[in-house]
Amino acid sequence: MTPPATFSFDSPGDAERAAELRRVKALATLVLGSTLVLFVIAKWLLPVHPVFGFIAAFAEAATIGGLADWYAVVALFKRPLGLPIPHTAIIQSNQARIADKLGEFIQVHFLEAAPVEAKLNEIDFGSFVADWLRDRKRRDDLARFALRLLPEAVSATESSGLMTFILRRMSSQLQAIDLAPLAAGTLRGFVAEGRHQILFDDLLRVMHETLNQTETMAMIREKVRAELPTLLRLYRADKFLVNKIVASATAFFNEVRSDPKHPFRGEFDRMVLSFVDRLGTDQAYIDRIDGLKRDLLARPELADLARTVWANTRSFIERSASGETQVLQHHLAGMCVAAGEALAGDAELRKGLVAVLRSFVADQKSGVSTFISDQVKSWDMAQLISLIEINIGRDLQYIRFNGSLIGGLAGLGLYSVEFLLRLL
Repeated sequence: MTPPATFSFDSPGDAERAAELRRVKALATLVLGSTLVLFVIAKWLLPVHPVFGFIAAFAEAATIGGLADWYAVVALFKRPLGLPIPHTAIIQSNQARIADKLGEFIQVHFLEAAPVEAKLNEIDFGSFVADWLRDRKRRDDLARFALRLLPEAVSATESSGLMTFILRRMSSQLQAIDLAPLAAGTLRGFVAEGRHQILFDDLLRVMHETLNQTETMAMIREKVRAELPTLLRLYRADKFLVNKIVASATAFFNEVRSDPKHPFRGEFDRMVLSFVDRLGTDQAYIDRIDGLKRDLLARPELADLARTVWANTRSFIERSASGETQVLQHHLAGMCVAAGEALAGDAELRKGLVAVLRSFVADQKSGVSTFISDQVKSWDMAQLISLIEINIGRDLQYIRFNGSLIGGLAGLGLYSVEFLLRLL
């Protein structure tokens, strides 16, 4: 069972307020005793002069009023004179009900959607966060705090089996990807932007340079020479033919490269688009690409690469957390500043943050109500009552003064009316 919560009475001014409360209590009790003594004296002197009747009426009503208000003030906190009088010690007797009603009041009147949203809109969270993160010490402290948590997060990821689960999920997601339509769409966008023509120009340039190389020309000449009749070889027709072939091909390549609208380019466009269409619809291509994907994902080298990357990442995080390197900390600090600036400069993001906070408050307000109720129920009411008396007891004691004064005046008025009626 949770012990009752206790309170401290050493806040500034508590000792002075307690002394003032004792002084006012003593003064109020002195006034009550004085009115009682005055009533007795006035009653005793009543035969001497009629004026003592007025004094006695005032003192009697003042005594009754002061006594009634003393009872009311005391009954609010404790049992008067320790007697088990019903409907006294009101706060102590209703602790549970007060706790529930206080929690309900907070939930209904303080955590409703409208006032919460209005208050959240008053606060510029974006600027507040950005200003807070602009301070170098704060953002460095935040980065160091996050960095200390990273090794624990990595260890928890490994020990809990979360890493294995993530890898399996990634593998299954990659296996589920249909690469053929994706590749076809990518190539179609590549063609739509005209980037395939750049590749075509590079291809023409390489072919041109390759044809004009001495080794290539010699190889072509040997091929041509082997196909020519013996008579033509005697006249060295092979050299003439090779030079003509290379010159014609070179001229053709230069013509295509210099003319963006050359018909051969159109033929190349149609050839590429035809290949793209077949890539996305031809089942043979689809099966081949899918097979390549499965073979790639099944390769042990890929799993080894993933383990190596993870081990290196973990080692880097551990070295960063130990202070061996400051690179990651600087990056985290920069990310904090960038996040703050992005939040401060993005109105939609700030609205989204307000919406999230509003939703969070709406979801948790019943929990807040329960928390407040449970806390109040766990309080030590004797200590709490002492704390309340110290802070507002002085004002409550003035009720006794007012009760004596108003009661006395009321008694004096009634006695005066009675005295006048007797004269009539």
